[in-house]
Amino acid sequence: MQKTWKPTTAGVLSIVAGAIDVIIGAVILIAGGIALQFLELTGMEWAMGLIMAIGPIWIVLGIVAIVGGVYALKRRLWGLALAGAICAVSGFWLLGILAIIFVAMGKGEFE
Repeated sequence: MQKTWKPTTAGVLSIVAGAIDVIIGAVILIAGGIALQFLELTGMEWAMGLIMAIGPIWIVLGIVAIVGGVYALKRRLWGLALAGAICAVSGFWLLGILAIIFVAMGKGEFE
């Protein structure tokens, strides 16, 4: 089996997109917590609670994308590498779509 650039590129793209997801999720949580203090005065804290619920979801998607990217670099567990690439779409979608394509193209290189 010849090693090509496709799984490596997919892994790097997934890791970068996953890191962006984690950063976005953390910013949403931090900014939401700060804004929540101000919105309590207006009675609109329920709206910020809904927005803050997105932060942990984004962080989890980012972590899955990073783990999938690592497995793509190792060329192991194709399903997890593909799941990571799919989760990478949530942040910077272009990187995620390219990661999905490259993981799918390099399926034969995975153990």
